[in-house]
Amino acid sequence: MVSKENPSRKKLSMNESLQIRTFKRAGHIEVICGSMFSGKTEELIRRIRRAEIARQRVKVFKPKIDNRFSEFEIVSHSEQSFPSEVISSADEMLEKSFDAEVIGIDEGQFFGNDLVEVCQNLADAGKRVIVAGLDQDYKAQPFGPIPDLLSVAEYITKTLAVCVVCGAPANRTQRITASSQQILVGATNHYEARCRLHHIVNPEAQNENAGAREENAEAK
Repeated sequence: MVSKENPSRKKLSMNESLQIRTFKRAGHIEVICGSMFSGKTEELIRRIRRAEIARQRVKVFKPKIDNRFSEFEIVSHSEQSFPSEVISSADEMLEKSFDAEVIGIDEGQFFGNDLVEVCQNLADAGKRVIVAGLDQDYKAQPFGPIPDLLSVAEYITKTLAVCVVCGAPANRTQRITASSQQILVGATNHYEARCRLHHIVNPEAQNENAGAREENAEAK
């Protein structure tokens, strides 16, 4: 039996079919969060590079305050890097990523709470938005817009570092300098990765904890 083609159904060309699928593509938000030295930026760079290999249009942003390693690149602690654009506020991403299909955002905790709305708007426009940032500050308290972003993200990756005291998985950032400001940009000069047990908020207990670390090193 020969099936008759429905005359009311128009056969689409390959280009037309691709255009329709592209138009209907849903955007989404991915969040990579964890303590310092847990590989957040490294994972962001890995995902961005894979998108580039797939010939997708990529745009990467970082906050102006983060000038630790490079002014025009995001750089991981393992010295991996990727070109980025420095911006002062999250709103700038809306106009600067018009043609991008994949948007990477590093150090998301340094942006204001408007980052959540900006990411929502970008995802609603069909873009893949990947945000890396600290979810806790040095006191293990929610940090910036990241906790709110977690509630609306489709995909969440929680990265872990290694506690410098005992070697256990670390999800907290220990500040080893006396500053009490929530935002203090730095690396190993100001911070260490710690587990729940060895994370200390009280600066007066720093010396006691440092001694415990030295004893642990001698025991090994």
